[in-house]
Amino acid sequence: MSPHPGAAPVGFDLAFALSSVPTILGAVGITLCVALLSCIGAAAIGFLFEMVRRGGGVAGLTTGFVIDFIRSTPVLAWLYFLYFVLPFYGIRLGSMTVGVMGLSLYYSGYLAEVFKAGIDAIPKGQSEAARALSLSRRDAVIYVIAPQMLRNIVAPLGNYFVSILKATPYLAVLAVPEMLGRAFDIASETYRYTEPLVVAGLIFLVLALVISHGVKRLERRLLAVGAR
Repeated sequence: MSPHPGAAPVGFDLAFALSSVPTILGAVGITLCVALLSCIGAAAIGFLFEMVRRGGGVAGLTTGFVIDFIRSTPVLAWLYFLYFVLPFYGIRLGSMTVGVMGLSLYYSGYLAEVFKAGIDAIPKGQSEAARALSLSRRDAVIYVIAPQMLRNIVAPLGNYFVSILKATPYLAVLAVPEMLGRAFDIASETYRYTEPLVVAGLIFLVLALVISHGVKRLERRLLAVGAR
C-alpha cells in the first residue's frame, strides 16, 4: 500500500493515511459486533453473579470472591488463558469466540458491581410490596426490580460498553480482524505504523463519542419517563 515499502518513514503521509481508511473501516462491523456480544455476555454473567451473591450463604460468598478475583486480574490474562491454556486440556476455541468470552468474563465482574449499585438504589418498599403481593423471587426480579434497576444503570452500562469497545484492540493478539488488527496488518506490510494507527485511533474516538451521545440521550429519555 505504501509507495516506499521497507524505507524509513519520514513525517506523516496524509495520502497514505487516507488510503488506509477503507481497509480499517472494513473492520468496524466486526469490532462493534464483538463489543456488543461481549457487553451482552458481561451483563448476563454479571447480573447472575449479583443475584447469587445477594442470596448469601456459601454460594454468595464464593461468588463475591469470584467477582473480586475477576476485577483483580488483567484482561489479557483471561484472553491468553482461554486461547493458549485450554487447548492443553482438549478445549479449542476460535479466536473470535475466545475474544467475546474473555471480554464477557472480565467485564462481568465490573457489571456485577454496577447491578449491585442499581439494585441498592431502589427503595426497599418496592421489594416489600412485591412480597406483600405474594410474587415469587423470580417474578419480583423480572417485573419489579429489573425495570427500575435498568433505569438506574443505563449511564454506567453505556460507559462500560464504550470501555469494552476500547478493549477490543486486545483481540489483535489473537488475530481477530478488528480495527487495530487491520491497522497492524497494514503497518507490517508497509513498515509505516503512524498513519494506520492514527486512523484506527480516530475511528475509535468517533465511535466512542457517538455511543456516549446516544447513551446520554437514552438516559434523559428514561429519566423523563420515570418522572411522569
